[in-house]
Amino acid sequence: MTVTTRKDSDSMAEAATMTADEGFEDFEALLNETLGENASLEGTVIKGTVIAVRNDHIVVDVGLKSEGRVPLKEFTKAGEDPELKPGDPIDVYVERYEDRDGNIILSRDKARREEAWNELEKAYNDSQRVKGQIFGRVKGGFTVDLSGAMAFLPGSQVDIRPVRDVTPLMGQPFEFQILKMDRARGNIVVSRRSVLEETRAEERSKLLERLKEGEILDGVVKNITDYGAFVDLGGVDGLLHVTDISWKRINHPTEALSIGQTVRVQVIRFNPDTQRISLGMKQLEADPWEGVAAKYPVGTVFAGRVTNITDYGAFVELEAGVEGLVHVSEMSWTKKNVHPGKIVSTSQEVNVMILDVDPDKRRISLGLKQTLGNPWSDFLEKFPVGTEVEGEIKNITEFGLFIGLSGEIDGMVHLSDLDWSRSGDEAVKDYAKGDVVKAKVLDVDVDKERISLGIKQLGDDPYSAATADLRKGQIVTGVVTQVQDNGIEVEVDGAIGFIRKGDLARERSDQRPERFAVGEKVDAKITNIDKANRRIGLSIKAREMDEEKQAMADYGSTDSGASLGDILGAALKQAQQEKKGDDE
Repeated sequence: MTVTTRKDSDSMAEAATMTADEGFEDFEALLNETLGENASLEGTVIKGTVIAVRNDHIVVDVGLKSEGRVPLKEFTKAGEDPELKPGDPIDVYVERYEDRDGNIILSRDKARREEAWNELEKAYNDSQRVKGQIFGRVKGGFTVDLSGAMAFLPGSQVDIRPVRDVTPLMGQPFEFQILKMDRARGNIVVSRRSVLEETRAEERSKLLERLKEGEILDGVVKNITDYGAFVDLGGVDGLLHVTDISWKRINHPTEALSIGQTVRVQVIRFNPDTQRISLGMKQLEADPWEGVAAKYPVGTVFAGRVTNITDYGAFVELEAGVEGLVHVSEMSWTKKNVHPGKIVSTSQEVNVMILDVDPDKRRISLGLKQTLGNPWSDFLEKFPVGTEVEGEIKNITEFGLFIGLSGEIDGMVHLSDLDWSRSGDEAVKDYAKGDVVKAKVLDVDVDKERISLGIKQLGDDPYSAATADLRKGQIVTGVVTQVQDNGIEVEVDGAIGFIRKGDLARERSDQRPERFAVGEKVDAKITNIDKANRRIGLSIKAREMDEEKQAMADYGSTDSGASLGDILGAALKQAQQEKKGDDE
């Protein structure tokens, strides 16, 4: 019986372990002998040679026991056809040494990608720009081919300003800046905007160093606002104000400019401190206002086109860049307090008269109504003073009637010209708006544009007829028509007379209006004939004093010794007898 000690057991275990290790090493050596070092080539890029070009793949010899195959489409670059022939050297990527069919799995795309990644990592670490092409659109941006490596270009990083259509950029070579790179995940984020901004900053500095007022530059319209347009001069923006776009009136910059348009401009003002640049386009053209005073003398008539209408008038273009204002007061003879848009319309061709020219302020005052006949002058020529006219009552006011006449003008009948005998407030009640009435032309004031009419003048003035045979100092008989506190009103042959309280009697005690009654006849002396107010001034007192004087002359004198009572008694007795005889 053999006894095994612990020491012997340990020795046996160590011998077994050594035998196993030696066996593994022998297997590894055998495997390496069979495969060589080829197994370590997986995941690397190696050089190969094209053996044959098939319909859909290329056979490549990479120096191993078997050839590899690469799909033909992997040799096609964007926009190019593959140009390969047997014997051409190429770099390929070993994906797996052998598949189950004993082929080596190779990839040209991955080889190109590996090469690109190496170059890209170097450029990323050195903050250098890389070249690539935009070839596809994805959510949020675009895909870029960086010599085989695919990168993501966010939409906000395509250009300095938003790009509505990137079609012109597709397939074009550009420089990009790598913003982010993760090789493990295969993510690359690039920016074209940062490259443009750097280039723009360099160009801006160079431009600002040499920029001066009066310089002529080419630029691109970058943005348009209500007050003008911003023009990119190549790294720096300048403002082209709407008033400096053209000599002619422009309501909005979009009438002459569009975004992306290339324009030639002149530097009007440049502030190096604030770097503000004011640009002008019209300054590159001849000023149409030079010699405008000689070209458009005052009083002449020209044809023009309405370009703009405002609340205070209309602007009329006489030629390109030269406009004048037709004030609302100079637009129509008859249409007052109306909006100019109701008289003319935009783009309408009109004839205007030059009223005033101010070349310094670039202002021309025009008149539209001056080219038309003055309706007041035409009316006066057709209807002279004294002519009878007919028209419709357009309006009734507190001071008269307005009657529509030919030529779209109105004439006014004052309240005092409505009736000979009645007051205007009473006579106006006989008329209503829309009534057709006849009137006589009393006066035409062309300068003030007024026509005075009269209705009562169509008939004879009863006052004139009544007072035709009356004269101042004459004794007349009238009938009391009204008793007032300050006197009495008397009608004399159709004319109205008035006797004041102090003229009712010679004696003060008899100067009482209540002594008289309506309808009573009285004799009085005419003291005044007021044709303007159509009134006759009468006086009983003056008649009595005249009778007293006449009696003194006829029946006595201061030397006869007769008393005043005797004289007046005899005079009254004779007057009564004469009156009695007249009555008989």
